[in-house]
Amino acid sequence: MPAALYVRSLVVSPFEMNCYLAGDPVSRDVIVVDPGDDSDLICDLIGSEGLKILAVVNTHGHGDHIGANADLARRFGCPIMIHEADADFLTDPMKNLSAFLGFETVSPAADRLLHDGDEIEVGAMTFRAIHTPGHTPGGICLYTPGHLFAGDTLFAGSVGRTDFPGGSMDQLVTAIHEKLFVLPDDTVVYPGHGPATTIGAEKASNPYL
Repeated sequence: MPAALYVRSLVVSPFEMNCYLAGDPVSRDVIVVDPGDDSDLICDLIGSEGLKILAVVNTHGHGDHIGANADLARRFGCPIMIHEADADFLTDPMKNLSAFLGFETVSPAADRLLHDGDEIEVGAMTFRAIHTPGHTPGGICLYTPGHLFAGDTLFAGSVGRTDFPGGSMDQLVTAIHEKLFVLPDDTVVYPGHGPATTIGAEKASNPYL
């Protein structure tokens, strides 16, 4: 049976992006997954819940997922992690697409570059990075038994867009089938936008897959 997981979600930014705080319910050690904006809102939850932030982890480098990186890293002294293939997105508003949306988002450079299979220790919990390119070259999901933080790879009834630079529908679908659909059907999927789902539900009815 999967270990209990502390997880809270916040909808942040004008793009209604899901930011997650996830980790050990006993030690209150957590990672912040995709702090897209609204750092004060995120910090209020951190304070009210008595959480210890071990890292900021970006599932990919688009501007709507990295907007509060700098403020959280400054306030908590925590490292920023992202897959190596998206590392340049953090500091380049053209690559992270924010420059095309009328604002420029710049994050500090990553302190740790992730690769497929890398593990992040969070208290007694372990999160494994699963490289799922297609939405971006360095897109990842984070897996701990029973739970998958899917970024913009997999949504309830949909998948991530692949019409941005570096996107590939073939890569995305292959990664989902070969790396995500092999997980247990009851794995809860926490997507970057929209409601949670499960691996089983998406295998059964996702029209893109």
